[in-house]
Amino acid sequence: MKSIKEVLEAKNIAVFGVSQDPFKPGSLLIATLQQNGFPGKIAGINPKGGEFRGVRLYPSIEEVPFDVELASLIIPPSAIPEALRACARKGVKGVVISSEGFSESGDEEGRAIQEEIRAILRETGMRGFGPNTLGIVNTETGLATSYFANRNMLSPGSVGFAAQSGIFVGALLMHMSAYPVYRISKGLGLGNKVDVDENDALSYLAQDEQTRIIGMYLEDIRDGRRFLEEARRASREKPVILLKGGRSDMGSAATASHTASLAVNDVVLEGALRQAGVLRVRKIDEMLAMIMGFQWASLPKGKRIALVTFSGAQAIMSIDRAADRGLELARFKPETMDRLGTVISTAAKRKNPVDTYPDMNIHGFEKTFLTILDALFDDDGVDGVFIISFAAYGSKPLEPLAAKVKKRADKPVFFSLLGDPAQEEECRKYLMDREIPIYSYPETGIDVFAGMWEYASRVRRIAG
Repeated sequence: MKSIKEVLEAKNIAVFGVSQDPFKPGSLLIATLQQNGFPGKIAGINPKGGEFRGVRLYPSIEEVPFDVELASLIIPPSAIPEALRACARKGVKGVVISSEGFSESGDEEGRAIQEEIRAILRETGMRGFGPNTLGIVNTETGLATSYFANRNMLSPGSVGFAAQSGIFVGALLMHMSAYPVYRISKGLGLGNKVDVDENDALSYLAQDEQTRIIGMYLEDIRDGRRFLEEARRASREKPVILLKGGRSDMGSAATASHTASLAVNDVVLEGALRQAGVLRVRKIDEMLAMIMGFQWASLPKGKRIALVTFSGAQAIMSIDRAADRGLELARFKPETMDRLGTVISTAAKRKNPVDTYPDMNIHGFEKTFLTILDALFDDDGVDGVFIISFAAYGSKPLEPLAAKVKKRADKPVFFSLLGDPAQEEECRKYLMDREIPIYSYPETGIDVFAGMWEYASRVRRIAG
């Protein structure tokens, strides 16, 4: 079998299903590759021949006058088996089958064609993504088989992403790539997993040097034993974040018609994933929040947190969430309490959580928060800091805090700022531009810290 690495590093590509119609998916893919600067050679495959956007269309891939490592097949299911045989005769290393109408349709004919595809791939040694997928993205080389790809999606990042759904390789990556923190290294669409599956993807991303964080969306896990083995190996080197669809009975039923997935006992899966070091999330926004934390915050050295707040309610809810996640409230050292006392007059408000109101009105935002931050950074009984404040005065007051956080980067610091939406957005943009984690609600930051501590403690156990 060819390696996934060979396929992802394909220099030349052939696209089946190109026509003179610029709105057909095959034609859109050629336009996408050109507009995003793919440096390799491109050929179109159409029985009638012709040309589209300066790209020659050949009646057969075997007539293409240059080597082809990767073929994208966006043609009817019944035409795919013969196209695969032609690809094999040409020496193609891998194929992406974007067409729908296979086992996920519940149709016997579609299921039979998918099994024929599987047999051809095994016989020839070609690797296959799909069917029913937008395919692959490699930001190192500018390669993409997703005709939704734009320049942002091909801007190099460090998140390796594998998904069992086209929308994740299309719309989600488009959304993620609009923010540099979420930009990807490689994107692998698995679809119906006729060949390349979650285990192959995880093994590849674990070894990929560009990838620092692995994200996955799966609806089923076909070979659970191998997946857990791959996850254990991968999580020794980099965090593995999993969003699993089909947790409920209704969700399991829906996945069967989406990618022909099989139900998995979620309770059993949960325990196995934890043992393998996989960080499980329940929603897309949780996955993005976790990625931001790993990208921009240092790994915690312990599970003791400190909260600095103007809001008792938000602090209490954050503490409740911390308790749910097995975290602890830090107990400040006497010298820390003394330093806090220079800006917080009431003794009870110096305790964890630190309440800045009304003393902040006396000493000012900058002095109050910088004094508190310095004291908490110097206290080795504090492993992470959460700043909960107003978004009411623009980003200017945040400048000295951001500088302090970047200078004293040995502990993770998470911001949560609420207020007028326009003010929130200005503050969010300011902090994100400086690569400092910020979340709408502090409980989100608590969950991220808990996931990072879970990962960090696992790495320490392995190293020790």
